Order: sequence, then C-alpha cells, then structure tokens
Amino acid sequence: MVWSVLIAMVGAFSLALGSALQERDAVRAPGEQVARAGFLLHLLRQPRWLAGTGAAALGAFLHLVALSGAPLTIIQPIGVTGLLFAIVLSAFFNRQRVRVSQIVAGVAVMVGLAGVLSLFPHSSRPPVMSTGTGLALAGTIIAFGAIVYLTARWMPSGARALALALAGGAALGTTSGLARVITAGAVTDPLRLFDWLTLMAVVTAVFGALLLQNAYRTGHFAAAYATLLIADPVVGVGIGALLLGEGVPGTLAAQVGAGIFALTAILGTVSLARSRHRNPEAPGRATTTVTRRHRPR
Repeated sequence: MVWSVLIAMVGAFSLALGSALQERDAVRAPGEQVARAGFLLHLLRQPRWLAGTGAAALGAFLHLVALSGAPLTIIQPIGVTGLLFAIVLSAFFNRQRVRVSQIVAGVAVMVGLAGVLSLFPHSSRPPVMSTGTGLALAGTIIAFGAIVYLTARWMPSGARALALALAGGAALGTTSGLARVITAGAVTDPLRLFDWLTLMAVVTAVFGALLLQNAYRTGHFAAAYATLLIADPVVGVGIGALLLGEGVPGTLAAQVGAGIFALTAILGTVSLARSRHRNPEAPGRATTTVTRRHRPR
C-alpha cells in the first residue's frame, strides 16, 4: 500500500510536469488563438513538447501501476493532487508568484473531484459495448467538440480555456472508456484490437489532444488542467454508469453528496479561470495591450 501511494504521488507530479511543459510550446506555437490541426504537427517537432508528452504518459502509466496495488478510493484522490503541482510548475516556468486564491481553488477542485469519484460504485465485471453504441458515443463527443472548437475563437480567453478543456477532457474520457472495452475484449480475442472501436478511440484521442492543447494555448493553464482533471474521469465514470452497467450512487444521501462535491469542483475551476494568473505569452495578450495603449482619447 505504501509503495502504491508513493508511486501515485510520483505519477501525479509527472503528469503535471508533462502538461506544464506542453503548455510552454502550445502558447508559443504560431497560428490563431484557436489553432488548426497543423498545430499538432508543429508541436510534434518541438523537443520540449515531446518531453512533456513523455512525462505525461509516464504519469498515466504510474497511476495505473498504483491502482493495481491499492483501491481507487485511495489512489484517485492522490492523482488529483497533480493540480497543485501543475499550478506551482506553471507559475515557476512563467516566473510568476503562486497566489493563495489559486491554491484554495485548486484544493476545492481536488476535494470535489475526489468526493464525486469515491461515491460512484466501481465494478470489476468485464465491460461490454456494441460497435454501434461505441460509434454513436464517439460520434456524439466529436460533434460536441467540433461545435466548441468552431465557436471558441469568439469566447473570452477564460471561457475559451474552460470550454476547450471540457471538450478535450470529454474526448479523452471517452477514449479511456472505449480503451477499457477494447482491452477487456482483447484478453480473450486479440483480434478485437483491430476493430472499429479501436479506430474511433484513436480518432477521439487525437481530436481530444487538439482541443486540450488549444485550451493550454489560452494561457489559463491552471483552469484548463483543472477542467481536464474533472472532465476526463467524470465522463469515464458516466460511461461506466450509463453504458457499461456499473451503476450510480445507490442512496439519496450519496447522490446529494455527489452533487455537492461536483459543485465544489466546478466553483474551484471557475475561480481558476477568472484568475489574473495567465501566461504572458498567450496569443492575443500582447495585441490587447497595444490596442489599449494606442486607443484614441
């Protein structure tokens, strides 16, 4: 148990470090405020962004290793401590101070998310999903993400960060749900890896990455990362509850508690989005400053 906890903490730090490194190049990449798909190709040529991707992948792997040795109710709350690591790392890289309000908001997100996840039942039954259901699920999430992507450029930067991270987190959470079904089926039939669900999982993951990197691009990294930490597992839990038969909180008290925890996490995320702690290199910031400076009196 002790080793699992330590591994989970290292994994949370590694995931936060990787995301903070990704933000550095996402903000500096050429293009509009909401960049197109070629934006990802540019990032793939950046050594620091690749290092960040490797660190994030290592963090996700360590989280899975920790889950193999300890219950979800212990490991998941440790995993969301990565938000505090991310806030501190982003401030360090951007040479900014960490404000008390940011830490308080980050703790609210962590407590809310951990509370929601702890109240949902966790089944050990092998998940089963038809190809039609999987395609409909992936198609719905991609359509939702496309709407956010096409309208995000007209949103204020804080709202844009939340919307893009929400859609990106939903896409990645859907990828996790599909991957769970695919890997469970591949245990008995390896050919299940070469299936329509696998293709949709890959497409959804790539689209989710585009949305998430654009969320980081806004300069509101802490808010975007907090939204990702909420959307990804909550969508995964929702897929388990609604499509895989894993159930929802069984008592009224548990359902009310889940609602309160969810509201706490949402309020913390909104607070982070409204914070003035924004990457000074984010697209649009310099333009706004120049415009104000030369505005006629």
